[in-house]
Amino acid sequence: MMMNLSRTALFSMALAAAPVVAHAFDLDSRDLREGETIRMELVNSTMGCEGLNQSPHLVWNDPPAGTQSFAITVFDPDAPTGSGWWHWIVLDIPAHTRAMLAGASGYLPAPLVESLTDFGQPGYGGPCPPEGAVAHRYEFTVYAIDVPSLGLDASAMPALAGYMIHAHSLGSVTLTARYGR
Repeated sequence: MMMNLSRTALFSMALAAAPVVAHAFDLDSRDLREGETIRMELVNSTMGCEGLNQSPHLVWNDPPAGTQSFAITVFDPDAPTGSGWWHWIVLDIPAHTRAMLAGASGYLPAPLVESLTDFGQPGYGGPCPPEGAVAHRYEFTVYAIDVPSLGLDASAMPALAGYMIHAHSLGSVTLTARYGR
């Protein structure tokens, strides 16, 4: 049995079935591409590596509603430590900010905070995995945070910074690139 539906009813049904296009929190970079090899400009300049140790350009859009600040982390889950390796942690990035310029580490104005990394000091420390190892993954993540400040300073240990970031995260977006030597 076929139903006789008016054009208005058909149009209403089509609208209800149409996908809702929602913008998603996203991350991009002029310096990094998903799954690709990290360029030498971003590689560490210590521990036998010969890069320039420059922090990357990052740009993000469409954060979740309620975002009051952002945090950035760079993490190597493949480091042979049993707990990965924190390469960069930036906290308290104001909510109106949508980009981090290349080479910004070490020059960030207040209220931004670069906390300690597993190198034992604040600031960006580029990739430098052990020689001969399979290329490591480096996760560049921007977190949308529900408070204007996480209340930490440059002496915050990476685990504490990670805890506070995750406790206040409204969402995150990650770009993963690789590096091996």
